[in-house]
Amino acid sequence: MLILLSIIVGAITYSWLKDIYISQIEQSLKDNINLIAREVITQTNLDKLALYVKKTTKTRLTIINENGLVLAESHKDKTTMDNHRYRKEILESKKKEFGQIIRHSDTLNKDLIYLVKRFPFNNGFIYIRMAKELQEVNEILYSLALRIGIVLLVFFVLMFYMAYKASLNIEQEIKKIMRFLLGLTKKKSNLFISSNFSYEFFEITRLLSKVSRILAKQHKQQAKYASKLKKSNVQKDDIISAISHEFKNPIAVINGYSQTLLDEKDINENIREKFLKKIYNNGEKLSLLIDKLRLSIRLDEKKLSLNLVSLNLNTLVEHIVEDIMQNFKYRNITIKAKETINMKADHILLEVAISNLIENALKYSEDDVEVYITKNSIDIKDSGIGISEYEVAKITQKFYRVSNNTWNNSLGLGLSIVSNIIKLHHFKLDIKSQKQHGSTFSIRFD
Repeated sequence: MLILLSIIVGAITYSWLKDIYISQIEQSLKDNINLIAREVITQTNLDKLALYVKKTTKTRLTIINENGLVLAESHKDKTTMDNHRYRKEILESKKKEFGQIIRHSDTLNKDLIYLVKRFPFNNGFIYIRMAKELQEVNEILYSLALRIGIVLLVFFVLMFYMAYKASLNIEQEIKKIMRFLLGLTKKKSNLFISSNFSYEFFEITRLLSKVSRILAKQHKQQAKYASKLKKSNVQKDDIISAISHEFKNPIAVINGYSQTLLDEKDINENIREKFLKKIYNNGEKLSLLIDKLRLSIRLDEKKLSLNLVSLNLNTLVEHIVEDIMQNFKYRNITIKAKETINMKADHILLEVAISNLIENALKYSEDDVEVYITKNSIDIKDSGIGISEYEVAKITQKFYRVSNNTWNNSLGLGLSIVSNIIKLHHFKLDIKSQKQHGSTFSIRFD
């Protein structure tokens, strides 16, 4: 009876250990596949790599292209091998991260556990497959199961003498595990439990400790997500205000010219045509701005491409100043240019950047604003309150606002967009400022 019971318990333990061991082998193969994938990118001799893997890891490596052709094989001449396109593990790897199968290999005439993963390679894909012999697994498990069976047999013989003590120890271990589980239910982090009472308890506590680490990591990720969600909610109004800031100028121009046309019934036809063109141009600008509604995000994510056209920088600046003066009628903007500058740039994006810089100069200063145009740069200079060195380093960050200003109700999106537009053009934004002595914002083309 004791022998039969030992055999049954040993068989159950063997199956359980086999699953765990195979799982560990699978994980080891997965790790090795990911490591080998990095080498494949730089390795010119895949056959040499396959032989190296065979020698160092004692595992089989097969590299297969997307058409099923074997590119490298560690255990056989690749030229004699069949096409692998329709192997079950290859097909499964197209649907899952890893394709997996345990089967008999006709090539090696052995039972193997296969894992394969698909990777991008030279504008296509390759499959990296690794395999481990099950014979080694079975030998280890048979040996371990045999030893466990012997131990169990001895244990059953002696259990009549040790039952009470064993029951007390088991009870203590169970209480320890229950306390551990209770701690998990209370979401205590970084819990650890270990036991040397038996292999089973050791495995249980090891796995429970692993679960604890996973839960702690999940709790940390959830906390980060909650924080990110909270920040996102706070930024909703910020984004709306920032977008409103970008739309305000063209809308104001349209409203200004439209109101003039409505009030002045007998306005000169040439002036009427000029005003209608202004309204039309700013309507077009709004249409393009709507298309670029997510401009800031797309710039940050580098998803926006330039629409380069030939333009006259002097004319562009004159039009920008003319439009801005509709909202700053009692201010003066001086344009100083020694020569006419023609260049290639995205007309709308560059206009957004320059408009932002000039408007900021007007808002930060009560004096005149000067715009210098040279072949190497456009410089917008004011003599206003200036910016501290600390804030100069931060001013182009998204949603950052300069402290201690009374006029600004925007949320700091303008200069972030300016900075990204300039980077997209491969230009450079240079900021020089001194407190109470004004600022100079320069877009450098050289």
